[in-house]
Amino acid sequence: MSRAPIATTAKRRALGPGVEYEFERLTLSREFSRNVVTRMLVDRAEHGGWELDRVRIYPDGTRKVVLRRKIIRQRATVFA
Repeated sequence: MSRAPIATTAKRRALGPGVEYEFERLTLSREFSRNVVTRMLVDRAEHGGWELDRVRIYPDGTRKVVLRRKIIRQRATVFA
């Protein structure tokens, strides 16, 4: 069984004043089992700071997953 590639894209979007998220879209082939997908998403959550935003499973078995993580910006410190 050959593994199909995982397609990913990243995008940034502000949802409100002062809150900005980075989104990553994953397209997973039906060849990946539920356990493999779960392990992969848990790994991304633990080590990359991502949280699950949306999962869509299509009739052909393809999964489209959207992950997000908050962008934390540092404010410049002004010394007087």
